[in-house]
Amino acid sequence: MNMRSTRSTVTFSNPFTLPGYPGDLPAGDYDVLVEEELLQGLSFEAYRRTATYLTVRGRGGHAGRIELRVISERDLKEALGRDAATTETNNHSEAALSPQEDLK
Repeated sequence: MNMRSTRSTVTFSNPFTLPGYPGDLPAGDYDVLVEEELLQGLSFEAYRRTATYLTVRGRGGHAGRIELRVISERDLKEALGRDAATTETNNHSEAALSPQEDLK
C-alpha cells in the first residue's frame, strides 16, 4: 500500500474548540497533516484520505510537547468558518469602529 503525507498550515485568529477535545485552543498557526493512500486498480493515480491531524503544541507544564489530534476535514473547516465569522463580527462591532474618547 502506497501512502503519502502532506502538511499545510492553518491560522486561527481567535481561540477555538474542537469536537471531542476539552477546553479552548489558543489563536495562532497550526500545522495540519493529511495522510492518504493510493487507490489500486485504477487507470489513473488517485488517493483517498485516511486521516487528518492537527498539531497542537503544549502549554504551561506541557510546553515543548507536541500532540497530533485526529480531526475530520469537516470539523476543521467548521472551526475555521467559526473563526472567520468571529473575526468578521469583531471587526464590525461598535467598539471596533468607535474612536476612543479622551478622558481629561
